[in-house]
Amino acid sequence: MDGAAVSLSFGAALLLGLGFGAGPCNIACLPFLGPVFVAGGGGVRQAWRVLLPFSLGRLTGYAGVGLVAGLAGGIAQGWLESPVVRWVLGGATLLVAAGLLLRSSATGRKGHCAATGPGRKPDGQPIAVEMRLQRRAKPGPDKRLVPGGLYLMGMGMALNPCAPLSTIMLAAAAAASAVSGAWLGFGFGIGAVAMPAVIFGLGVAHLGAQLREHLASWETTLTRVSALMIAGLGTATALGWIQP
Repeated sequence: MDGAAVSLSFGAALLLGLGFGAGPCNIACLPFLGPVFVAGGGGVRQAWRVLLPFSLGRLTGYAGVGLVAGLAGGIAQGWLESPVVRWVLGGATLLVAAGLLLRSSATGRKGHCAATGPGRKPDGQPIAVEMRLQRRAKPGPDKRLVPGGLYLMGMGMALNPCAPLSTIMLAAAAAASAVSGAWLGFGFGIGAVAMPAVIFGLGVAHLGAQLREHLASWETTLTRVSALMIAGLGTATALGWIQP
């Protein structure tokens, strides 16, 4: 194929990413991010805690694909079609599920301790046990697992072959430059994450917060069910039963 036929500018890669992000990308991301927002329940103001590591992972993945394609395009295409990609995405999804399960367990224990009754200050005044526990609390394992898992999950999503990404790889290979390839991949990534960030950050996060508000008494159960759904999705992805 003639290299000029697949040459792209940064702006063209950005527009290609915007078109991809406005359509197929949202459908592909929904099964992975939807349960995370339902389980987190932070609402629109806290949506960045999910979207930031996930989007950074995708940007890293797209830029990495462009860089490798710029060095050796054929090798990059073969690697994307190997089982490694689905193992990364499936394993990262399982990591997120584990973090959410740990969060639900910690929430359940906190609720149990808070219900045991008030303590008392030296002067005899009552003090809530929950407040004492909050002061002593340290960041739980989910604080480390979930952001890291979301980053890897975003990277795994970025490494899944698709027609627009193949175009970026062809253009990067034709440029025969790692820097140009990474720049094209980064531009495509910005476009690809922009629209999902708006949709999930405003729409899905709001719906997740509303759902948890109306089912407040089922908070722990809702988190665990969401985590199990994510775990099932991660297992099916790693085994190749589904293709994101």
